[in-house]
Amino acid sequence: MAEKILVIAVRKPEQLQERFQSSLDEIISLSNTAGGKVEGVFTQNRNHIHPATYLGEGKLREIKDEVEAKEIDLVISNDELSSGQLRNLNNYLGVRIIDRSQLILDIFAQRAQTKEGKLQVELAQLEYLLPRLRGQGIELSRLGGGIGTRGPGETQLETDRRHIRRRIGDIKNRLKLVVNQREQYRKRRRNNAIFQIAIVGYTNAGKSTLFNQLTDSNTLQEDKLFATLDPLTRRVVLPSGFQAIMTDTVGFLQDLPTSLIAAFRSTLEEVAEADFLLHVIDVSHVDYEQHIETVEELLQELDADQLPMLYIYNKKDLLEEDFIAHERPYSLVSAYEEEDMQLILRKIEEMLKEVWVPFHVALEANEGRLMVQLEQEAILTDKSYNEADNRYHIKGYIRENHALLNRLKE
Repeated sequence: MAEKILVIAVRKPEQLQERFQSSLDEIISLSNTAGGKVEGVFTQNRNHIHPATYLGEGKLREIKDEVEAKEIDLVISNDELSSGQLRNLNNYLGVRIIDRSQLILDIFAQRAQTKEGKLQVELAQLEYLLPRLRGQGIELSRLGGGIGTRGPGETQLETDRRHIRRRIGDIKNRLKLVVNQREQYRKRRRNNAIFQIAIVGYTNAGKSTLFNQLTDSNTLQEDKLFATLDPLTRRVVLPSGFQAIMTDTVGFLQDLPTSLIAAFRSTLEEVAEADFLLHVIDVSHVDYEQHIETVEELLQELDADQLPMLYIYNKKDLLEEDFIAHERPYSLVSAYEEEDMQLILRKIEEMLKEVWVPFHVALEANEGRLMVQLEQEAILTDKSYNEADNRYHIKGYIRENHALLNRLKE
């Protein structure tokens, strides 16, 4: 049975009402994704968050009554809580308390599939837990039932800080090996001059659906936040025959806790390694402009904001009024329409041709290998056989740093 949840939130004076409402909608959506059911939301306008109890005394009394009346199992705070706040709220309300960061970590714990993903989640959970041990009361089993207690940890976690620090060190060492391995793969891809496209966007914008349609694969696509956690890479062929690899990445989120950004850095590093970005936006969402801003801030943190990018305004079938795009270049699409997918691929080629180096080369009949390489690694615009000189004449565009460029210039 779904756990009954109450959400509590403080709105500070500098927070716009729409932005505040959007973060409340998001935490409700996160709670549903984690398998709970939100029974009520309590908000309070305050100049500052109460240092001891997060909310004021009067509001807490209201919440306590509601907890008892509705037999609430869990209270979730929209902001990160200190160990003191966790402890005081727990003592006063008599139910489990978690905050937004713990909720996101819990979903990540459910969603991680690969060994690396599981290690990343456990590391983020332990680093989150360490400074808050005193606030957790006696409920320290990370394998207990219920939201916020799931984790990829092994056995019951002792409150021994040394044990946790040892475990953190151990995970970091294991992750180093995985990161090195991933770096080897990346190096190989760079050496093989494989063009890399990464799909980025706010969580639940439709990235996985788009990825599946463009690469003919069948990865998990759900109407839930963080359906994709581990990066997936597949081959994609553009209309001219040019081959690239495409990576689907974890969804971005506003106010993502720093420990989480750090924990999933290697997942997101795929983004910084890319040659081209597809930024997917759920155009039917009331707050999509805020989502664009959030993603762009995170791209800046990853040093990926200089990469060429195509904005994909997705879910056009859910639009109820005319739409004007503020970002350029863009495509307005529905991920379920084949025609729109072809439009995206053509648009990518158009954008690449604007910045790549044009070439015209005549190849002998015995240079078939080079011709195949050009078909796969360049964008060809014309290929014809000339009987007069017994050669193939090929025109197209190639990347500025491609190993074949010097040969083509000769």
